Amino acid sequence: MRSAELGKRTSEVEVVSISPHGLWLLIDDREHFLSFRHFPSFKRAPVGSVLNVERPGSSHLHWPDLDVDIAIESIEHPERFPLVTKVRPNKTLQRSAGTHAPARRLKSASARRR
Repeated sequence: MRSAELGKRTSEVEVVSISPHGLWLLIDDREHFLSFRHFPSFKRAPVGSVLNVERPGSSHLHWPDLDVDIAIESIEHPERFPLVTKVRPNKTLQRSAGTHAPARRLKSASARRR
């Protein structure tokens, strides 16, 4: 007599643990850690919203309650996806006169004639 075959997994992705430092995902039988430092969208999210993860395609994950999408490659190879944005100052922008500029005293018409 032969045993019945095991059923197909119902979920290809699952949140298996949440700690104060991040969360553990099981993706295709491999565990991955997402730290809150690198994925801050999850830090203050309700547990139910973090647990509600979908895999709409083979290459990314989606948290519908949080409107968060993450490429699986960015989890497996974070070195390919730097998380720090280099911001360069925009020198073409100038302060508006009323916002941050020091207040100027206007001279009266008689003072200007002197």
